[in-house]
Amino acid sequence: MGTERAVPAPTLPVAAAPSGGPSATPDPPWAPGLLLGVGLGGFVDGIVLHQILQWHHLLTDEGDFPMNTLSGLEQNTVADGFFHAMTWVVVLAGMFVTLNAWQRRKLAPPWRHHVGTLCIGWGAFNLVEGIIDHQILDIHHVRDDLGGPRSWDIGFLALGALLVLAGVTLTRSGATVVTQRVRLPRSIEQTKRRK
Repeated sequence: MGTERAVPAPTLPVAAAPSGGPSATPDPPWAPGLLLGVGLGGFVDGIVLHQILQWHHLLTDEGDFPMNTLSGLEQNTVADGFFHAMTWVVVLAGMFVTLNAWQRRKLAPPWRHHVGTLCIGWGAFNLVEGIIDHQILDIHHVRDDLGGPRSWDIGFLALGALLVLAGVTLTRSGATVVTQRVRLPRSIEQTKRRK
């Protein structure tokens, strides 16, 4: 009756070091922030530029669906709806990846890392959408309401590049926060000191 059982201390998830051994710093997940950034960046584009400002729609420069005719606007509204459905699916995927990481007891990322990956995702969306839709496919431009001047398309790409750069900077500064946060809980530290 007088024997005490040793309770094992909880362990923190540990990322694999490049050499294959464990490292002392857990690696916060990147996929949730990247997916949420892509999806939310798509929502900002679709809601602000397509619906509120009405600068362009998905197919306004394609040729068959001008936004200044009723039938063209109807077709563009349908295309915008499919675009919004796609961005919603990407946000949903980001939420599932986030929940999956929590269930695997992955360390929640510091705010700087999370906001950084969101910015990288949003910037990547702008770069891919700006290069493919605005330049290669030529289906719309940022300001189709003004005739599609290329300066706005270049500004859109520059914003994407700045978002990626800011995101990388934030995730790097977030990595030092992760290193500082990896400590044993106080109750475990106090138990170890007593022994």
